Amino acid sequence: MYGLDGRHAYTRWVAAYDVLSASDRTAIRECVAGMPGGILFSLMLTATEAGSTGPGDHPQRALASLQAQLFPHWEVLATAAALSGEVDRRHVALPAGDGDPLRLYNEALARARGRYVVLLPPGAVLAEHALFVLAHALLAEPELELVFTDEDRLDRAGERHSPRFKTAWDPDRMLGCDAVGHLAALRTETVRALGGMRPAPGKRRPAAEAELAHYDLVLRLGEAVPPSRIGHLPAVLCHRLDAADPGWDAAAARDIVRRHLEETGVAGATVEPAPLSPACSRVLRPLPRPAPAVSVIVPTRDAATLLARCAEGVLARTDYAPLELLLVDNDSRDPEALALLARLAEDPRVRVLPFSGPFNFAAMNNAAVREARGEVVVLLNNDTEVIEPDWLTELVALAARPEIGAVGAKLLYADGRVQHCGITLGPDWSLIHQLRLSGRFDAGPNRELAVTRSVSAVTAACLACRRAVYLEAGGLDEENLKVAFNDVDFCLRLGDRGYRILVTPFAELLHLESVSRGYDLTPAKQAENARETRNFRRIWDPVLDTDPYHNANLVFRWEDTVLATPPRWPRPWHAPWRDTMAGRPPALSGRAAVRPPGV
Repeated sequence: MYGLDGRHAYTRWVAAYDVLSASDRTAIRECVAGMPGGILFSLMLTATEAGSTGPGDHPQRALASLQAQLFPHWEVLATAAALSGEVDRRHVALPAGDGDPLRLYNEALARARGRYVVLLPPGAVLAEHALFVLAHALLAEPELELVFTDEDRLDRAGERHSPRFKTAWDPDRMLGCDAVGHLAALRTETVRALGGMRPAPGKRRPAAEAELAHYDLVLRLGEAVPPSRIGHLPAVLCHRLDAADPGWDAAAARDIVRRHLEETGVAGATVEPAPLSPACSRVLRPLPRPAPAVSVIVPTRDAATLLARCAEGVLARTDYAPLELLLVDNDSRDPEALALLARLAEDPRVRVLPFSGPFNFAAMNNAAVREARGEVVVLLNNDTEVIEPDWLTELVALAARPEIGAVGAKLLYADGRVQHCGITLGPDWSLIHQLRLSGRFDAGPNRELAVTRSVSAVTAACLACRRAVYLEAGGLDEENLKVAFNDVDFCLRLGDRGYRILVTPFAELLHLESVSRGYDLTPAKQAENARETRNFRRIWDPVLDTDPYHNANLVFRWEDTVLATPPRWPRPWHAPWRDTMAGRPPALSGRAAVRPPGV
């Protein structure tokens, strides 16, 4: 899963980086002693009686992990049977009633004294510093309505495995799967205002009732508060016992997503199992009516064979009707290419736009966008090939949403392996295509390749954007980034303007560049690439190490996702106060201010 030997790599990583030392505990206790008051957590244990979550002592394991917390300001609300006779002033016994976990949760919510509530799911064991890390973050960022952490699992031998390394709040990913999970602290007043827990519509498995209701609650909270008030901490603070796992009810989760879409005004959407991970959901949004006209823009020079395959796919194998194809011809000289351009121009949907001078990818696309008649523009490389007819419908349905700035596709090499499904900003100025060389049908270690999700950037080899948004953002930078990095720069500028960038695995195309050949650059081209690299670093250096849609515990390599050694998350008992929170949405990262004037 992570690295060449998967589970063993995680076991070694935990031993090296995620076990507290005696000096760590001392430092945390000193931090707690110096903390201002005001933070009390109300933890809700959903078990209605000892052992009700499965065999053994699961509620007692949860209670024992609470007793071991280095942050002492908490209360736990559960039935007397679940509390199992333990005597602690922080234990609040609830009537067992009919054993309904949602009734129990809402009763606990009504009696909770804490500023934040935390649902303890069946078999949850908290890291001893879990509540301290949450409290530290909430004191540093008191406006937060929800803060959530990473998690993993515990086997019967007590070994940790199967980590879930999460990203910043992502509403699209949440529709595809429960991307928040546990540990999650929610502001009590807000949860009460939302009406607390409610059951999933339709049929559901009783064992999964509380998990489903928590998923529904987080979806509603995410709709009710600004993204700036939801934070993610890249710390593994919750361990779930394998033996207590109630399992995920994917069908009921899809019912929750359908209801959520209806309640938020998304009419006509359908929700299906995600093909690469049936436990996840695929949301198919309807196109606006009438469907917006689309201008597909393809820069080209010679390369007749590539262009023919690209154009044929757009014109003959795409099921989207209001379409024009703009071919930006950069001084083609090859007779075969010129004949092809002339033949294509006979189609009323095709226009050939001449562009003379040195190759400038950014300027070619900008010129075509100015000429485009479509409401949506799609930048498309001439070395791409359509393989599924609905690729454009998927891109346009997403790009038409007012909060979305750009949408990228899943691009495949000719052998079927993944070339692109989102770009990650990494340390040392690296820009990595996420999970490159994964198999076409791989879901990804955290289902990254199975669901539509937010990313910081996508490649302009296939990028959909509303024309008005493209022009609003100033298009691609044709002065400083003529060939390289202009797509990433464009996406980051869209993020600064408050738009989100999506990548969807449900729009697939071939991208017919060689997997291994690299780029045979002349000295002049190497010099140009070096100049553009310097320009990009000068513009975006402050944000390249803080990608909100990446996790500080991971590093993307070309062929794999590996554990960061050491993790890049600053431990709050060592780090400056304001360094705790990570993974804020791009619109709140202040990126617009870092682009120097005149660059």
